[in-house]
Amino acid sequence: MTIHIDDIDFMGHVNNSIYLKWVQLAVIDHWQRVASPDAIATYLWIALRHEITYRKPAILSDRLTANVVLQQVRRESAFYETAIRRGSDVIAEVKSRWCCIDAVSRCPVRVPAPVMACFFPETSDDRAPLYHDETRPSLSSSV
Repeated sequence: MTIHIDDIDFMGHVNNSIYLKWVQLAVIDHWQRVASPDAIATYLWIALRHEITYRKPAILSDRLTANVVLQQVRRESAFYETAIRRGSDVIAEVKSRWCCIDAVSRCPVRVPAPVMACFFPETSDDRAPLYHDETRPSLSSSV
């Protein structure tokens, strides 16, 4: 992830609001990588909740990555965990809940089986496993 001079706050490190921008970019990138073009055109994802634990500050010269893991999909919601890393150090951990909405009506919709299959391709029905393991879709991003 690129850190810009405008991302730095009065304390000399990346402002907390920038982490939310990075998480949004990483989760949307994950969706666009795993979903079909039809699913991307039909459904959008909006953030409902973020819980951030800051471990270490990030500064202008840092080279960071975001590791995104989809933990669970339930009804209209997807639950992600994102780790912001500097090398092997985790500098922030983010748990977030996202809502699937219809691209036209902008109303929440239950995640349909074909979309569930984008996230969990080895699941043959519309029930996703409760937790992600390393064989399921994940993303390391340098957004």
